Amino acid sequence: MDIFSFITLFGGLALFLFGMNQMSSSLEKLAGGKLEAVLNRMTSNRFKALFLGIGITVAIQSSSAVTVMLVGLVNSGIMDLSSTVGVIMGSNIGTTVTAWIMSMIGIKSDNFFIKMLKPESFSPVLALIGVIMMMVCKTSKKKDIGSIMCGFAILMYGMTFMSESVSPLADSPKFASILTAFHNPLLGIFTGLAVTAVIQSSAASIGMLQALSMTGGITYGMAIPIIMGQNIGTCATALISSIGVNRNAKRVAVIHIAFNCIGTVVFMAVFYLGHWLFTFPFVNEAINPVGIAMFHSIFNICTTALLLPFTKQLVKLAEGTIKTEPEREVAFLDERLLKTPSVALQECTNITVEMAHLAKKSMFGAMDILFNYDEKQDQLIRDMEGDIDIYEDHLGSYLVKLSGTNLSDSDSRQISKLLHTIGNFERISDHAVNIVGCAKEISDKDIRLSDEGLREIGIATDAIKEIMDIAINSFDDNDLILAAKVEPLEQVIDGLLENIKINHINRLQSGECTIQHGFVLSDILNNYERVSDHCSNIAVAVIELSKATFETHEYLNRLKSMNDPEFISLFESYRSKYTI
Repeated sequence: MDIFSFITLFGGLALFLFGMNQMSSSLEKLAGGKLEAVLNRMTSNRFKALFLGIGITVAIQSSSAVTVMLVGLVNSGIMDLSSTVGVIMGSNIGTTVTAWIMSMIGIKSDNFFIKMLKPESFSPVLALIGVIMMMVCKTSKKKDIGSIMCGFAILMYGMTFMSESVSPLADSPKFASILTAFHNPLLGIFTGLAVTAVIQSSAASIGMLQALSMTGGITYGMAIPIIMGQNIGTCATALISSIGVNRNAKRVAVIHIAFNCIGTVVFMAVFYLGHWLFTFPFVNEAINPVGIAMFHSIFNICTTALLLPFTKQLVKLAEGTIKTEPEREVAFLDERLLKTPSVALQECTNITVEMAHLAKKSMFGAMDILFNYDEKQDQLIRDMEGDIDIYEDHLGSYLVKLSGTNLSDSDSRQISKLLHTIGNFERISDHAVNIVGCAKEISDKDIRLSDEGLREIGIATDAIKEIMDIAINSFDDNDLILAAKVEPLEQVIDGLLENIKINHINRLQSGECTIQHGFVLSDILNNYERVSDHCSNIAVAVIELSKATFETHEYLNRLKSMNDPEFISLFESYRSKYTI
């Protein structure tokens, strides 16, 4: 085997890995934010989790990506450890589909339709269609489909190059002598493990083995231990990803390793015992790409059938291996999720929704104790404000990192929406703390507003609660109709607060209220006004970013021109509801 053949072999491997990565990332991008939602919905039952693992791995063509995703989700506290076992088993079965696809490279026939199944026949067609779609299509989904086609074509070309580069080895005596060493099963397992661990892709190492098998020098007896080792080697990615995570996330990697190691020990023991008792005639026969794909599938299906009933025992094994000890609190967003951007984005959305409801809870709690101060509630609201500050800090940094990954247009718009809203939620919680400060001042100084003043503050409080409900619900559900109701109410609140101020001045002049009352009332009304403004900002972000624009001033000026019949109708309705 000359230097040119080596260059072709490693060049083919490079193309294979690039094509696999291109296809995997495009498939994951096309899936959008659905993967995380499906994971959470379908992991309650071990059989659902199994088929989910198969489905996701077939979809994104990477069991390593699925396992890394699971490590990140467990580390973030989104999934519990027991829910991952079925998904891990399913991903091991799902990854065998790649081997079956690559086995088509060994097809030999003069029949036209069978020849069209060969990669060198259909890959150029897929590449052509893919490139045209990427260049011509306008929508990101169609461009992603084109990218998937191109990635698959590159993958298959890489496989073809690897096959062609090793074909001279068929007649090489040196190669034949090297292969005799692989009659030792332990050496075969170690070789498969080492190669897969280095390139971190079982699909690529299986592809290399399939390419070598086309020389005719690899027997079933040699290939089977190597396949076992390749399955163990693929755990290297999960092992690396578990560095620096909490103990439960480390246990995900332990379960993955245990699955493959136990499966290898049992499978090899049964296989060689059976061979010793019955002498399998195929052991010394040359294996082909189809045979490799078949044994790869048999191993993972049999191991799953063996271990699926022992899910709880695998979890206990992982817990026994990684002992529970007190550990520091970890961040709720895991950096590993950035490898699957749509999943990371869905988690950012979920956490932003939590942040929004926490801000609403803090504001509602502050308004509830405005004239009935409670020290415990005061501290609770201040604690919530501290938590919301942490949310904003972590989310802001994480979203900036996420925006630099490969995202669809809709995912990019979602990131913009989150970045535009998290600051508003944080400011609402700040105003909640300010309101609590007003409540404490009213209590400490025994300030008593007039009955009319209390009635007016009550009306304003009801209006603020309604605008917060509408704004946050419109954000939760991305409801444009609901979001359109915020600005009319915000305009009514502005007028309402202005009227309360005027009425207070009138009462001040008539001696019904004091200047001391005026200071605290002014603070309350100013905070209410700012909360109303932040609700308006949230609604505008929902509406404008759904159109892929963010022309805030233009949108608000258009509404405030009072030329919109719907706006006028809502404005009049709210004005009659919140009149003083």
